[in-house]
Amino acid sequence: MGCTYSVYAIGKKNKKIIPEVSVLVPSLRVPVQSDMQRTLRGLIPKDLADRITSLRNQIVLVAEDTDGSAISELTKALEEYLSLLLGLTKKEFGLQELVEFRWRNLEDGKQEICVANSWFELLSVLRMMATLTLMEANLKLIPKNGSLSERVVSADCMRDAVDLLLKAAGYFNFCASDVLLRLPAEIKNKLPSDMLESFLEAVSHQALALGTEIQLGLAVQSQNATLSVKRRLACEQLSFFAQAHCCLSEVNDNGATVKKQSLFLKWKYLEAKAAAYYYHGLINDKGTEPSSHVNAVCCFLAAEELLTESKKACLTFCLAEPITRASPPWGAMKHLHKKIPETAAKKSQMYGCLLDQEKSLQILPDLPEFQLSLKPDDYELPELDPAWDCGKWEIPGLTLKEHLSDGPDETET
Repeated sequence: MGCTYSVYAIGKKNKKIIPEVSVLVPSLRVPVQSDMQRTLRGLIPKDLADRITSLRNQIVLVAEDTDGSAISELTKALEEYLSLLLGLTKKEFGLQELVEFRWRNLEDGKQEICVANSWFELLSVLRMMATLTLMEANLKLIPKNGSLSERVVSADCMRDAVDLLLKAAGYFNFCASDVLLRLPAEIKNKLPSDMLESFLEAVSHQALALGTEIQLGLAVQSQNATLSVKRRLACEQLSFFAQAHCCLSEVNDNGATVKKQSLFLKWKYLEAKAAAYYYHGLINDKGTEPSSHVNAVCCFLAAEELLTESKKACLTFCLAEPITRASPPWGAMKHLHKKIPETAAKKSQMYGCLLDQEKSLQILPDLPEFQLSLKPDDYELPELDPAWDCGKWEIPGLTLKEHLSDGPDETET
């Protein structure tokens, strides 16, 4: 289970902390502060417009002040904002394309996109919630002592991380399969690459792959986990990474975001394939026929070669990211980085004569395919905030001048 280091600037004093990172998290996109009261004035009650604007601006301020590190506070505010935001998406209120929403990439500070569509805002909110959930999963996997030579993560933290990864996968999956369908083509065409359907699906599959990788790490630590269980988990992990790579290949963008994701997936795919062939080899080696032992050695040698290629892929990924560097393997990969070379050398020597005699049998066997166990958590939008009960609304009439003015305290000059 490899991992990387990335720089996150904390606060506004240009202090930089380099935490250990095990989950590749897409760039956090945050809202840009805006005054929605002016647009909504006279259309919905003032206190409702104030709540919507205040909550959104609160999210902006917390995100900017902490660079997104206040995960719990931001998530709580986003969930509250979401139930209010849903009112802007309802056709009966006629507000879907009235308010202009601006979002920017927190990593590079650019204001990337501005869209007057409430479904775009909902998509952006859910994507931010998904990204924060991945960040929280990553924190669960960071050792408290910060040691670079030894990495120990408790089983409870690993299980919590799996739950968070499934939750994040559910957010991304819902964005791709439900919310994006509500946006017109002209808006979809100007979305950044990491908000496109294929990218969101890729990150969802990646989260499931990382969750399966953690499960494999737990199985390695367990005395009760059989070789069959470990092989199944390794093969499932491989399938998830393959699906993620397939989805990402459909994104027609060669920018830094897609490149970074692609390099990460290649690295993790090679690691997963090495693990799958290693455990497949151990099971083959339990056979009694000469062909079983030959197949086992072929698997071990393939696993060793794949492990070497994965190290190169990890280095390529790190070199492509100036603020990223490799760290010691942990979990399942810490175990396999030691066992794969040892087993390949031992079994090659043990069955050397047999390999010389049975050259026709030296064909790399196919890996078995399994039904995938993990799936994204089901996500449902929250209930509409009761404040949208328009039967109780009392909206005083406004003149055109009052509706267009900047505020009640504005004076003419």
